[in-house]
Amino acid sequence: MQVSNKILQIIGIPHFALLSVIFGMMLLSFPFGVFVVFNTDIGDDINFQYPLNNLDIFKELGYLTPFDIEIGDVFIVLWSIYAILFTIAMFGPDKGFLKALSANLSREKLETKSNYMITITKWFSILILMSIIIDFIQQGFGIVTVPPSVDNNLAQFLYVSLSPIVEEIGFRVILIGLPLFVFYSHKLSIKHFFKSIWNPNRNLHIYNSRKILFLIVLVGIFFGLAHIMTGEPWSEGKFAQATVSGIILGWLYFRFGLITAILVHWGTNYFIFSYANFVSQTNEMTIEAAFSHPLINTMEMLFLISGIFSVSVLLITYFNSKKEQTLKIE
Repeated sequence: MQVSNKILQIIGIPHFALLSVIFGMMLLSFPFGVFVVFNTDIGDDINFQYPLNNLDIFKELGYLTPFDIEIGDVFIVLWSIYAILFTIAMFGPDKGFLKALSANLSREKLETKSNYMITITKWFSILILMSIIIDFIQQGFGIVTVPPSVDNNLAQFLYVSLSPIVEEIGFRVILIGLPLFVFYSHKLSIKHFFKSIWNPNRNLHIYNSRKILFLIVLVGIFFGLAHIMTGEPWSEGKFAQATVSGIILGWLYFRFGLITAILVHWGTNYFIFSYANFVSQTNEMTIEAAFSHPLINTMEMLFLISGIFSVSVLLITYFNSKKEQTLKIE
C-alpha cells in the first residue's frame, strides 16, 4: 500500500502539472474564440452578422426563428453560458482549482472530487486518449473516420459550440437524468427535481449501480448511432469513438453532474476548434491544414500524455481502494 501511494504521489506531480496546462489552454480558448468569430474572415462570404435563419440547418429543418437573430448573437449567448459554467467549475463544488491542486500535491492520497475543473481536465484527456486509441485500432483494419462535409467554417464553429449543450441535455439529462429521477427520487418538488437533474449522484438515493451502468452504456450506444445516422452524418468509423465518448460523458453526468459532462464535451468541441480556427485564420490556411499544424500536434501530444497519467492514477487509486476494503474485511 505504501509503495503504491508513493508511486501515486510521484505520478501526481506531472499529472497535475499537465492538468494545469490544459486548464490554462482552456481559459485562453475563450478570447481565441471571440477573436476568430468577430475579428477574422472565418466565414469567407458571411460573418457574425449573418442571419441565423439563412443557415442551411434551419432551412433543412423547416424552422425559422421568429426574431432577427444573427450568428454573433447566438455565439455570445453560448460563450457566456460556457464562461459561467467554467467559472463555477473553477471554484466548486468544494474547493477552488488552485487550492485543490496544492492540496493534492502536498498529500500522499490524491483527491480529485473536490473541484470540478480537476475532474473535467482529467476526463477530457482520458476521452481524447480513448479516441486516439480507437482511431489507431480502426485504421489498422482500414476503417477511416470521415467527418461531415463543411461548407462554411463559421457555421461549423457555431454548430460545434452549440452541440455540447444540446446533446448533453438531449442524451444525458433527458435519457439518463429523467429516468433516474423517476425511479430513485424520494420526494417530489421543483427544487429537488432540478438538483437531481443537475447532479443525480449527489441528490438521488441510488442503490443499484448495475442498472445505472446499463442505462449509461445503452444511451452511449444510441449516442454513437446518432452520429452516423442523423443529419449530416459522420462515416461509420465514428460510431466506436462516439459510443465510448457517450459512455464516458454519461458516467460523468451521473457521477459528477451536468456541468462536468457539458464542459468535457465543450472541450472536445469549442476548445479544440477555437485553437484550430485561430491557427487557420492567423496563418491563412485551411481548417484541415490547421489540424496538422505543430501547435495542434503539440496539444494533441499533451492531451495524450495527460490521458495516460490520468488513467494510471485512476487504476492505482482503484486498486488501492480494493486493497483497503480487503484489509477491512480481514
